Amino acid sequence: MAVYEDWSTERAAQVITQLKHLEGATMPIFHALQETFGFVPDPAVPMIADSLNLSRAEVYGVLTFYHDFRREPPGRHVVKLCAAEACQSVGGKALAAYAQEKLDVEMGETSADDRVTLEPIYCLGLCACAPAALVDGQLMGRLDRDAIDEIADCIASGKSMGDA
Repeated sequence: MAVYEDWSTERAAQVITQLKHLEGATMPIFHALQETFGFVPDPAVPMIADSLNLSRAEVYGVLTFYHDFRREPPGRHVVKLCAAEACQSVGGKALAAYAQEKLDVEMGETSADDRVTLEPIYCLGLCACAPAALVDGQLMGRLDRDAIDEIADCIASGKSMGDA
């Protein structure tokens, strides 16, 4: 379970300043902001644009193009299910439907109680161990319904998979 800082423009400015010197700094800044706050909030867009001398539209376009960047805070637990071809070929789609039912949240959404965010991810590099997931930062392969049940039980108990 990741712990994030509360959003602050001052902290965001520090993150941006530390990375703006990099060539192609937009992506490293987005990653660093998401690692710091759990998401990239809309007020960060003009800050990044001003710092990198880009238009807000350019920055917003990059932010919304990549599926892995969140624009809203995630739940206390983040479950990313692989939606790439190898995982789909061994039942990933049915497993994702089961996970949605078991976790009581739609794919790409956060539960109403902020308990869990369920997201698709496109290839974790565990194709030989498909279907795969990234649960609270922990890679998991060869998922089945029992594994989804275990994930749901850990989340319901407030533990992360590493604590199970």
